[in-house]
Amino acid sequence: MISRTHLRQFLAVVDSGSFTRAAAQIHVTQPTLSAGISALEHQLGARLFARSNRRVQLTAAGNRLLAHARTIEREFREAEESVTGIAAPVQPIRLGLLLSLSTDRIERALTAYAGVEPIEIIEGGEREVNGALTHGRIDLAVTILHPEANRFAAESLYTEPYRLALPANHPLADRETVAAEEIAGETMIARRACEMLSETSRHFTERGVRPPFSFRSANDDRAMAMVRAGLGITVAPESLGGPGVAMPLMTGFDESREIGLLFGPHWNVDRNEHPLVEALRLIPTASC
Repeated sequence: MISRTHLRQFLAVVDSGSFTRAAAQIHVTQPTLSAGISALEHQLGARLFARSNRRVQLTAAGNRLLAHARTIEREFREAEESVTGIAAPVQPIRLGLLLSLSTDRIERALTAYAGVEPIEIIEGGEREVNGALTHGRIDLAVTILHPEANRFAAESLYTEPYRLALPANHPLADRETVAAEEIAGETMIARRACEMLSETSRHFTERGVRPPFSFRSANDDRAMAMVRAGLGITVAPESLGGPGVAMPLMTGFDESREIGLLFGPHWNVDRNEHPLVEALRLIPTASC
């Protein structure tokens, strides 16, 4: 019979991504934790983690166990609360956020959250967010959807084009479209968090445009602030625009992205009723 102790040890490793951090989290020694996981693997007849010097990842068997482990642990807590009358600590919801999402939209949507669970946020690039979802370190994510490749339950929120971001007082600010050749003499700002960075660079290079760069940053809020300040121009998703920034389309650059929700394999709550999902659905309309 699988013990609750072993399941809690398993979940601690999943949530922390490390045997060392998991041992500290549940207040046991690392040898004790490792022995518990080994005993669980022996009992199930399957490896649950692929271990390396740099990271711990769930195996296919580990992923299958994860949904059951979370359900069992939740039911344990509910049973304890029912019998003792003492409410168990509310477990947080771990939310993954794509780095290049509009901070303003996320802030306004999360302000509307009315649930009881605290929220833990993990942010990263598209690959990092998807990896965290795959290995059970987050419960759901707001990120780019690729319908042809999604392995998770998904819900689309909005689709937006990439545009040229110019200071509002720029001579080309009132144009609907701008060709790359027209900004050949401009100074650029590089958004290192941009998932379209290579496509953008290729678009300019193919047209003989090789601008100097005044600023390179993975912080989109700061990059857009530098655009407003007149230090340069950049290419950005439409949602990153705002007061002080003009965003014409670029001639011949028709790239766009679909932003939506991805749910981890262990997510077993009705999406239509969960307060966090309801709040995140406000992201498309939460701009200034």
